[in-house]
Amino acid sequence: MNKQELIATVADTSGLAKGDAVKAVEAVFDAISASLKKGDEVRLVGFGTFSVSKRKASTGRNPRTGEPMTIKASSQPKFKAGKGLKDSVN
Repeated sequence: MNKQELIATVADTSGLAKGDAVKAVEAVFDAISASLKKGDEVRLVGFGTFSVSKRKASTGRNPRTGEPMTIKASSQPKFKAGKGLKDSVN
């Protein structure tokens, strides 16, 4: 399912107009992104938890030349599925 299919499904199941469903889905994505950007965690009980993981700087190798190179520190978004979501797919 891609984003457009998600919007269409939200519109169908909620009875919203497609334009309103677009705004609703975008608002959810924006709210999650903004919380993660601040370093906060987003917990949706029964669905899962979005969080930010810090990765330390490390040394790697350039696959073409084999030369050592530094990989800078970064923040990575993570998602851990909740019990309700796990149960629904099993």
